[in-house]
Amino acid sequence: MWITILKGLLSIWMRSSLNKSNSNSFRAAGYRHFLLVACSLLFLFILSACQLKQGVYIQKLKNQHYRLIVNGSPYIVKGVCYNPIPIGFNHEYDWWADPNKPWIVDGKLMKEMGINTIRIYESNNDPEKVKQVIGDLYKLYGIRTLMGDWLGFWEYPCPFYGDKAFQDKVKSQVLEMVNLYKDEPGILGWILGNENNYSCLGHVNPWSNEEIDKEPDPQKQKVMRASIYYSFINDLADEVHKADPAHPVGLGNGELVGLEYANKFCPDVDFIACIIYRGKTFGNLFKSIRMTFDKPVLLAEFGADCYDAYLKKEDQNMQAFFLQSQWNQIYENLANSKKGAGNCIGGTLFEWTDEWWKYNPDNPQDWKVHNTESGWSNGSYYFDIRAEGNKNMNEEWFGIVALSPELENGLNKRIPRKAYYVIREFWKNPVLKKARDRKVF
Repeated sequence: MWITILKGLLSIWMRSSLNKSNSNSFRAAGYRHFLLVACSLLFLFILSACQLKQGVYIQKLKNQHYRLIVNGSPYIVKGVCYNPIPIGFNHEYDWWADPNKPWIVDGKLMKEMGINTIRIYESNNDPEKVKQVIGDLYKLYGIRTLMGDWLGFWEYPCPFYGDKAFQDKVKSQVLEMVNLYKDEPGILGWILGNENNYSCLGHVNPWSNEEIDKEPDPQKQKVMRASIYYSFINDLADEVHKADPAHPVGLGNGELVGLEYANKFCPDVDFIACIIYRGKTFGNLFKSIRMTFDKPVLLAEFGADCYDAYLKKEDQNMQAFFLQSQWNQIYENLANSKKGAGNCIGGTLFEWTDEWWKYNPDNPQDWKVHNTESGWSNGSYYFDIRAEGNKNMNEEWFGIVALSPELENGLNKRIPRKAYYVIREFWKNPVLKKARDRKVF
């Protein structure tokens, strides 16, 4: 725009100088005037460009599609959920303080794959350690961090979202996190919660209050819990925006459950961070969100394990097949895609490395064993649904990078699986399976 204005001014000055006078003094004065105006406009142009490059935000296009903008350029989130627990430890292990710095080794592998983002579910109690991880990943590898908070979801005996004191405690915790890390160059945004919405249904970590308990109708109780929870998230999002207007705020949500209430009570979040496991396709997810709660979508947790519970063996081909299909659909629904809903901004797949502690989280001896027992059933992952009891989901085998008991520089040796290479090649050349005549960038 500014270049066009400068060209127009130059054209006007040349015509004026030719038509009005040929005197050297007039032309010199006109030239000086032109230079003054041009320099002023150039300064405004530089100032405007600098302002455009600041911050991270969601852009809504004229075609109603959404895209994420970072430093003035479109940004597709190509990420992983990151929790590098070593063999022999459980979720209580403080990997942030690991002197071997696993994020340095992992960051190098991530960059080689094409990953530009990690998702962390909750920060550490030591701000300096957190800043080091965020800073190292960004400075060394250009990898940004989506930082989250559990919002007290795992507090015993349950998350009392209907209690003002509990809300205030969670809010204080989240705002402390935001204020501590908002100025870190590697921060991409914030995610509030994960699958906390399931607590509104009473399925996971159920909670209540006196007013809800007085309601005899169970369905109305669910509506009351949903209105309380999503209103709280909206209030929290507003506070985060005030503290940090330079980064977007996402609503962590299991599946699409409760989004009709989020649409009513939680309009101020910037995007939906959806946790979803639907096998090789996300079905009507993106179009459904368009109709239910029209916000951009980040698939904040999705994936496939690589253990065949029916044949009882590792199957890297199965994992790679599902993950490539999932990323294919993510790209189909990016902004300006002719086929999809245009409301996807990327994803953070679950997960980077295996976690050997998950099957028996309370048994330290079992943390040294890579268990093959399945914990739950999901028919969408049909390759091994014929396993005993139809249990085919293996929590300890979701990593696209395997861990070996063998140590390298104090860390479990990292062994990239087939999915690592398949997704890397897809990102390099994202030709959609059903549209091979075009590429999506």
